[in-house]
Amino acid sequence: MTMVNLNEVLRDAKKNRYAVGAFNYTDFSTARGIVAAAEEENAPVVLQVAESHFPYISLEQAGKEAIYLAQNAKVPVVVHLDHGVDIKTAIRALNMGFSSVMLDFSTKPIEENIEATRKVVEYAHDVNATVEGEIGVMTTDTGEGKPDYNHLDDNYTTVADAKKFYESTNVDAMAVSFGTVHGVYREKPNLNFKRLKEISEAVPVPLVMHGASGLSTEEYRKSVENGITKINYYSVMSFNVVNGLKKYLNERTDQTFLYDVDMKIIDLVKNDLKEKISIFGSENKA
Repeated sequence: MTMVNLNEVLRDAKKNRYAVGAFNYTDFSTARGIVAAAEEENAPVVLQVAESHFPYISLEQAGKEAIYLAQNAKVPVVVHLDHGVDIKTAIRALNMGFSSVMLDFSTKPIEENIEATRKVVEYAHDVNATVEGEIGVMTTDTGEGKPDYNHLDDNYTTVADAKKFYESTNVDAMAVSFGTVHGVYREKPNLNFKRLKEISEAVPVPLVMHGASGLSTEEYRKSVENGITKINYYSVMSFNVVNGLKKYLNERTDQTFLYDVDMKIIDLVKNDLKEKISIFGSENKA
């Protein structure tokens, strides 16, 4: 299976009302687990690395690992830069062979966001790659100062801004804010499905959910029903894998070696993500 870009998987997802899982990795074992989950579920998948994770894995190393896995996978795999915060980083990723990039200028003034995203779109389309942009500000729950869950609507994406952003950038996918929060939720989020549906009806491109860790099955499915076609899921998976690994190591009575840990990580990632792929509705869509 050859590596694909976002358009090659998200257009069908939008048409047939399911979402493609987009999962982050910071090491080769996690990346292998992501692809293994997609292969066992016969699902397309987005294998992505975030610029914020570059202290743990470089863009060059992450790219080589993902491109190798994508080119040898049994299912369509998008190799994607997640939350790129610099135009130069996005261009570097495209020059390396990433099939898709995200430029996140969502905290900047809308005109600056539009101008930067448009530049990356023009470059990416010349090399048959895709671009995800973000309009509206996503709140983050770091555990060190909880966001005000009662006023998340202050940062919701507006329909007018979404239309302007799409029409001015020709972006391939759009991340929008409708109440989700980056990190692990410590309170129940207040998701505005009405706003999400309005945006979906106003722009023709697939919509992306960030901050999808910890939502209920019903919330995932209702998000898909109202226009989400790419779901970014990482924080809870990371938490679950670490705790599963702790349990595994504490229960081992024989000698444990590094390769045992690597294989266990692959298995834990795979099993966590297989469940999500099924919930998102992308199983057997490869």
